Amino acid sequence: MGGYSVLDHVWRGRWWAPGLRAARAVAGFGKEARRQLQSPDSSKRLGSLGNQPFPGLLQPENLSRGELIDVLRASVVDQKGPLVTLNKPQGLPVTGKPGELTLFSVLPELSQSLGLGERELHVVQASEKDTSGLVLLSSCPQTASRLQKFFAHSRRSQRPTVTYWAVTDGIPATSEGKIPAALKLEHFDGVGLVMKSPSRKDILEGVKRTLSHFRVVATGSGCALVQLQPLTVFPNQLQVHMVLQLCPVLGDHKYSARVGTVLGQRFLLPAESTKSQRQVLDEALLRRLCLTPSQAAQMPLHLHLHCLQIPGTRPTDAPIELLAPLPSYFSRTLQHLGLRQQ
Repeated sequence: MGGYSVLDHVWRGRWWAPGLRAARAVAGFGKEARRQLQSPDSSKRLGSLGNQPFPGLLQPENLSRGELIDVLRASVVDQKGPLVTLNKPQGLPVTGKPGELTLFSVLPELSQSLGLGERELHVVQASEKDTSGLVLLSSCPQTASRLQKFFAHSRRSQRPTVTYWAVTDGIPATSEGKIPAALKLEHFDGVGLVMKSPSRKDILEGVKRTLSHFRVVATGSGCALVQLQPLTVFPNQLQVHMVLQLCPVLGDHKYSARVGTVLGQRFLLPAESTKSQRQVLDEALLRRLCLTPSQAAQMPLHLHLHCLQIPGTRPTDAPIELLAPLPSYFSRTLQHLGLRQQ
């Protein structure tokens, strides 16, 4: 633990980080984002905040190791005790193959940059590569372990602690509900894709029963702002669940092709015979978004890990909410579609 005294505050199986409270929602990736990221050469790292179709979008392939550390330092939305909360940009993988530039690969340098010295940062909770939003890190392995157990216990109890925002192409048939699905991961031409299992086979065959809760927050222009709370963990779970609702997430270039349309009626195509392709949006939606078809083909996934709930300082306290503001391109889409958060 490098001398940090958080263990002095571990009480009855709970952790307590002195002074920790909900992160304040601020513009950009974090409270220092505008100052640190709008340097003369920032255009190669992030889309400008001007008239670009996807302002603020990270381009990981153009980042050096040092630039990635600068971006991550600027994306810190809260740092109290052993806990560090980041607002991860879309497109940044958390882990990867040896030698790849990932969040995990730069944690030692990030720890130094944040003044943590030799204390190693551990990933407690994180969004997937193509998903933006919260990443919770801890410089105390005991605190990280306790929080991971808390999240696991919450899932077993079907108590949601993770909340995402998504913009969907299409409006769910009901305003609120649960999406159960038996999913499995298959590999086609070296690419892993999640499929809905035709039957609830034994878990030893790679099938997992998954469950998500959804709530429609706002609708407009044939799209919806949806709150999603996964109650299980599976790769691409939320994307696949929204496809099963015939409402793929905007920017989903992996699974959206599984939704077909004939005479205005949507239906599911067989996943086994439907190849991934760039999402195709109708002309009316493109006009509302002020995008050309070629720009829409580069649209980032509009799925954002917005809120994490972690235990309060005492067993009787309400959970603490950690918040991550929306990316600029996400906010732009909401504005063009007339969707408002409530």
